[in-house]
Amino acid sequence: MLYTVREGVDRSRIMETFPRHKAYYEAFHANGGGLVALGAFQDPDPAASSMGIFTSRQEAERFVVDDPFVTEGLAEPRLLEWNAVRFG
Repeated sequence: MLYTVREGVDRSRIMETFPRHKAYYEAFHANGGGLVALGAFQDPDPAASSMGIFTSRQEAERFVVDDPFVTEGLAEPRLLEWNAVRFG
């Protein structure tokens, strides 16, 4: 899943919302929600876009429904299928 901050959203709104987003993703992961990893891209602006990796598309869809970044209209999610090569 890729998140892109919606055009016109001020960075301060992202930072205000981040604690709710963090609490949400931590609870989602703790409850077995299929979240493998997530984080912001560092270049050029860490608040502009991020990526999440989930165990299935269904888990990613379930995640975005209630994520504060989405429900508060700050980020636009894009769900992508990925044919990962797995090691080990």
